[in-house]
Amino acid sequence: MSTLVEDRDLGSSRDCPVVEGKHLVQRVVPRTADVGGIPVNRVLPSRQRRLVGAWCFLDHAGPAVFKGDSRGLRVGPHPHIGLQTFTWMIEGEVLHRDSLGNEQVIRPGQVNLMTAGRGISHTEESVSGETLLHAAQLWIALPEANRHTDPRFDHYPELPSWEEQGVDFTLLIGEFAGRRAPTLTFSPLVGVDLISRKASTLRLTLREDFEYGLLPLEGELHIEGDTFPPNELAYLGRGREAVTLSLPAAGRAILIGGEPLDEEILIWWNFVGHSKAEIAEAQRDWEAGSERFGSIPDYDGEPLTPPPLPWQA
Repeated sequence: MSTLVEDRDLGSSRDCPVVEGKHLVQRVVPRTADVGGIPVNRVLPSRQRRLVGAWCFLDHAGPAVFKGDSRGLRVGPHPHIGLQTFTWMIEGEVLHRDSLGNEQVIRPGQVNLMTAGRGISHTEESVSGETLLHAAQLWIALPEANRHTDPRFDHYPELPSWEEQGVDFTLLIGEFAGRRAPTLTFSPLVGVDLISRKASTLRLTLREDFEYGLLPLEGELHIEGDTFPPNELAYLGRGREAVTLSLPAAGRAILIGGEPLDEEILIWWNFVGHSKAEIAEAQRDWEAGSERFGSIPDYDGEPLTPPPLPWQA
C-alpha cells in the first residue's frame, strides 16, 4: 500500500493522516527560480507547504558548473528582516559580505548563518575562479518575540559528524542522535545532512512533537514504499517516533524539522514579518536607503530593487 497522500487531502495540516497504522507522506513539488544567475529548485514556501517547524524557505542550488565568461553566483546587496539565512555548502566556495562588516568565504562542509533580526543587508558571490556551486540555502523564521533582535553573523566550519548504518551524518543545527550542533537557534529545530556510502536502508528516530521533511539532493529517496526524486520534499508531519528510508550509493538527502511555529508568518521578497505593516515599513526603509540596513561598499554592483508591494501599504 502506498503511504503517499495527495496535496488536497492534507492541505496545511501538520498531522499526516494515519491509515491502517501507517503515517501518510505529502509530496511537495519544487518550482524553478533564478538566484544571482543560478537556476535553483525552490521547495519552500509553496502552495502545498509553507513551513516545516520554523524553516520557511528552502532552495537547492546546483550542482552547477560555470563555463566561459560566467562569474558564477552574484547576488547584489539586498535586505532581510525577521529571519536567519542558513547556507549549507556542498561544492564550491561563496563569499559572504554584510552591512556589519563581515566577510566570510564558505567552503564545502560548512554553514553560514546570518541573523537578520531588525535589519541587515548582505551580498553573495562565487569566489574568483570558482567553477562549481552546490548548496542548500534555507531561511528560519524568527519567533515574534525575537524578530527585533540585534543582527549578527556566525560561521560554523566544524559540525558534529558520524557514520551509522552505512550513512555519513552531519548535524547542521539542533539536536539529533544524542548530539548537539553549536549553531545558534531561537526555536526548537533540527537539520541533518545524510550521504550514503553504499545503497543503504536506515531507520531515523524522530521526536513526536516535531514536524519533519526529507529532501533528496542527489539520487532517489525511498520512504516506506514511495519514491521521491531529487528536489521533491517528503513532508512527514508530526507524531512519528521514527521513519525508515533508503538511499542509493552516493545518495544524499537533508532532514529538516522543528516544533511547529504557531504564529502567523508573512514572506514578501527578502522579508519575513508578522504583519503587512511591518514588511511595508522595511521595504520603504530599504528603498529610502535607511541606515537600518547599512551598506556594503566593497561590493562591485548595484543593490537589488524590490517589486511593488502586492497590497495597499
